[in-house]
Parts: sequence; C-alpha cells; structure tokens
Amino acid sequence: MTTAALVLAAGAGSRFEGGAKLLATFRGRPLVAWAVDAALAAGLDETIVVVGQTALGDALPASVTVVANRDWADGIATSLHTGIRAADERGHDAVVVGLADQPLVPSSAWAAVAASTSPIAVATYDGDRRNPVSLARAVWPLLPATGDEGARALLRSRPDLVVEVPCRGDPADVDTIDDLHALH
Repeated sequence: MTTAALVLAAGAGSRFEGGAKLLATFRGRPLVAWAVDAALAAGLDETIVVVGQTALGDALPASVTVVANRDWADGIATSLHTGIRAADERGHDAVVVGLADQPLVPSSAWAAVAASTSPIAVATYDGDRRNPVSLARAVWPLLPATGDEGARALLRSRPDLVVEVPCRGDPADVDTIDDLHALH
C-alpha cells in the first residue's frame, strides 16, 4: 500500500493583507515551506502539492510533485479532487491531506495519521479535530466535488469510518497577517 502526502496550497488567501500569504516569511522561510517540509519529513511515498492562485516556484523543493488546480476559485473541494486525481493516477492507495497555511503541524502528525488502518483518520490536538486527515482510496468517491469544504463534510457524514489520532503540535492556521505575527 502506498500513501501520498497531499498539501493543499491553491487558495487565494483573500483575508491576508500584505501580498501572497503562502510566500510570506514565517520564522525566516516562506509559510508554505513549513507544511511541505513536514509532509516530506513524514516519509510517505510521495508528496503532492496542489497549487492555484499563487505561483510558489522556488518556495517548493524539487522533490515534490506540483499539480495545478485551474478551478481553485471554486473552493477547497476542487483542490482536494485535483490532488486525489493525481494520487490516483500515480497508483496511491491513500492520501494524507494537510493545509499549506498550518506551519506548526509537525511531521509526526502526518506520519501518525498515515499509520492508521482506518478508511478515515483525523489528527486531534487536545481533543479537537484538525489536519492532517488520512483518506483511503475507498472513500475518495464520497468526497464533495464542489464547495469550500473538503474532507470535513465526509467526517460528518460517515462517522462510522473515522478514527481520531491524538497528535502533538499546533494546528493553528494563518488566515491574516495578525495570525502570522501571533505565531512568531
């Protein structure tokens, strides 16, 4: 069984004033680099980064597979499907999905969720469900195809398939410049 890390990095970051959110500097590096490096360090079979609004170019290492979502403006579900399609084409059996604007989710969370044998596994931090989320191939057809909600809708509709995986780290996401400064 092979598992791909899937980093969603296609949104516009419209609430972030001050330039391209994912290229903003966080602790000396582009914000996107933190999530991508954590996904890579988890040691999964491949790391796929779904891009859209912002060209991330040099902020991404050559070792990742970059996939463009032309429909990024239609919501996160389109980015998730773009990444799932890429994982399917490469023959992966599962994906572990995380967001590019969560810089303090460690590689251990990616690896712990990937190690679950449940069709759906979700990281928890102090009991709160957050990313990353592992999705086995069997549940991919159940994911919403449109809208601004991805795996969360599936977690609600199929709680019988979900296992929670306690993780360490900080799942805070960066939506605004104030969020970025608060995490420093």
